[in-house]
Amino acid sequence: MKTVKLPGLIDPHVHLRDPGATHKEDFESGTKAAVAGGFVMVLDMPNNPEPTITVEALEQKKRLVKEKAVCDVGFIFGASSRHPERAERVEGSLSNNDNTSEFEKVIDDVYALKVYMDTTTGNLLIEEEQILENIFNKWPSHKPIVVHAEREMMNRAIDLAKKFNKKLHIAHLSQRSELEQIIQEKEKGFTITCEVTPHHLFLTEKDAVALGPYGTMKPPLKSKQDVDFLWKHIDAIDCIATDHAPHTKEEKESDNPPFGVPGLETSLPLMLTAVSEGRITIDDIVRLMHKEPQKIFGIDVVRISDPRLQNGDTYIEVDTNAEYTIENKNLFTKCGWSTFDGMKVKGKIVRTVIRGRKVFESE
Repeated sequence: MKTVKLPGLIDPHVHLRDPGATHKEDFESGTKAAVAGGFVMVLDMPNNPEPTITVEALEQKKRLVKEKAVCDVGFIFGASSRHPERAERVEGSLSNNDNTSEFEKVIDDVYALKVYMDTTTGNLLIEEEQILENIFNKWPSHKPIVVHAEREMMNRAIDLAKKFNKKLHIAHLSQRSELEQIIQEKEKGFTITCEVTPHHLFLTEKDAVALGPYGTMKPPLKSKQDVDFLWKHIDAIDCIATDHAPHTKEEKESDNPPFGVPGLETSLPLMLTAVSEGRITIDDIVRLMHKEPQKIFGIDVVRISDPRLQNGDTYIEVDTNAEYTIENKNLFTKCGWSTFDGMKVKGKIVRTVIRGRKVFESE
């Protein structure tokens, strides 16, 4: 055994399904999966069946987290073109019906705003230019705007962020052309960051065929050329995000399988495997899965302390020599399956400690 002590990981992109879809996952099962994967904090996305687009919905999530979670959970607020309390009774311009009036009420309790500019799970897609402009304009500039925006929609998001001087974070980037543009924008000095998921680094569109509905996700898996480009330019990528999006096996095997795959428990083992293969270093993992998520989203360093500091009491330990096979039966996620079931990996989470309390230890 070769045990290495690392800072606790931060996942900036999860869907813990609570409230509203707790047959898939909830804050208890999801955070148990998180700590088993080496994460000490996750940021929960807003596209629940009743989306997190009002202060009331946010308060409900905060209460549930306090009752159930075994690690820190932060929230990303959702932008919506339809404020649930105003959409039917406010007349006039489209922008009058959005939920920008909620922004100042929630800003101190969330880490970012999520704007859906491409189709995904839920009903938060925004296409109207007037509403998008109002949302980008009204969101406070000191916290980032996270966008689901593929291909040409990414150009639109960049233009809006530049126009209103906002920090822009591109969610689950997946192809060469997108990363090339990110690199160009960074070289120009624009404040833009991006994340990539492990499934877009370790799987291709050929795998999607073999996986069937279990390889159905947004964005879809891409070509080997895209994957190779992401690895080659890993230094231009700011963070790894799991986009943990569990669904039941029954849902995945239905006639209309939903988009999304779980990822909290497999992300670090996959990245440690990449270290063993010489593709990246341990320092890369710390940058991609701790330092940059912390920096981008302004996460308090006191909450997620660094084990190298004298008072460092939040950390993980990994065995970089452990070799094993990912198996569905060993997962904590309520959905009970992984896209990577059957894959051999090298690198195992031994224990996770949060503020001096051991929250996970492997058998």
